[in-house]
Amino acid sequence: MAEQDESVSWTLTRRAFVGTTAVGGLAVAAPLAACAQLGPAEPEPDTTVTLAINGVKKSVAVDTRTSLLDMLRERLDLTGTKKGCNQGACGACTVLLDGRRINSCLTLAVMHEGAELTTIEGLAKGDRLHPLQQAFIDRDAFQCGYCTSGQIVSGVGCIAEGHTSSPGEIREWMSGNICRCGAYTNITEAVAQAAGKA
Repeated sequence: MAEQDESVSWTLTRRAFVGTTAVGGLAVAAPLAACAQLGPAEPEPDTTVTLAINGVKKSVAVDTRTSLLDMLRERLDLTGTKKGCNQGACGACTVLLDGRRINSCLTLAVMHEGAELTTIEGLAKGDRLHPLQQAFIDRDAFQCGYCTSGQIVSGVGCIAEGHTSSPGEIREWMSGNICRCGAYTNITEAVAQAAGKA
């Protein structure tokens, strides 16, 4: 018995190609159109956070996803706290929260209801600089200045924590603050001066 050739020859005409493409496009577009009718995602609701910032009680409406850093810079215009890496690796955003140093980029504002917050703007008393601010000037402990506010606030925390018994200890406890200009020796000397160890 002779084998019968069962192969089918497909010839795709221009009309068939256009029709197939149109049907496929509709199959993809229909779900997308349905999603578009739902509209944009609703924004997260704002909530009010009340904190004592540099000795002044403030209530701020923030999106629940707002970092403490963004609240300070964008809602309160306290721009001395810098946004460096925004990942907690450089220390430019260091603030004191209830007396302890933290990276403000790594925490949400809504987590700190009722807390006491100190930024670089809250260290000086009128025209009188904080001793560490003065020490930074005396020891020429800054170059470009971008990291300076975080370095000073972190240094204030380091002194309050009692980690200033030696230059090595100061360097260790200030190691979370990066100075890309490399002014570490002068920064260490400034912290030691403000701590009364130099």
